[in-house]
Amino acid sequence: MTNPTAAILVIGDEILSGRTRDSNMHFLAGELTRIGITLREARVVADIHPEIVAAVQALSAKYTHVFTSGGIGPTHDDITADAVAEAMGAKIGHREDAMALLQAHYDRSGLPFNEARQRMARIPEGATLIDNPVSTAPGFTIGNVHVMAGVPKIFEAMVASVLPKLTGGPPLLSQSLRVERGEGEIAGPFGALAAEFPDLSMGSYPFIQNGAHGTNLVVRGTDPARLDEAMVKLTRLFG
Repeated sequence: MTNPTAAILVIGDEILSGRTRDSNMHFLAGELTRIGITLREARVVADIHPEIVAAVQALSAKYTHVFTSGGIGPTHDDITADAVAEAMGAKIGHREDAMALLQAHYDRSGLPFNEARQRMARIPEGATLIDNPVSTAPGFTIGNVHVMAGVPKIFEAMVASVLPKLTGGPPLLSQSLRVERGEGEIAGPFGALAAEFPDLSMGSYPFIQNGAHGTNLVVRGTDPARLDEAMVKLTRLFG
């Protein structure tokens, strides 16, 4: 059985300008791998409404799950919720349950629940809320799209809220062999071995250490026996 697939859409001018380094894709990839969902694509788009809409529609049609990161805060450039609503053909407005969560949070904090903060309670019709134990303002799931904050600590907490509700497949396993040879030297036999195991993914990752060229050969798959079989042959070739 083929594992479910996923994509991540990172939204924000601050990522594309180099002001902020994204870590959410790396975190999500590890978490999805652990539960047997294959992350197949990552995109980064600017804070431009039609571009977010187009990306969400394309990824939603192609993959089992789409995770978005960024653009659901209180400021004018936080446009992700509106764009996702349009992409999924849903109306959007202030949701009573989200408003109640935020009102209670700001009451406890002694801060006004002003118009800007109320923007974070705008949720597309038909969506379910994603819990945010860090700062309360919820994300949401609509269809197969999971909309989350861009702040890494909050994104990670939201991922932890969502993943137990998703159905994965067998976890993706990997083994590796370090070879003190350059890729050009091992490419032929390594390619032949990859063709012999079409059910596994094999990749080579070169490095230079102390002026010498080497390669880390990585084999990935969901069947432990096939993985072991491939590694035995790989070690015979290059070990």
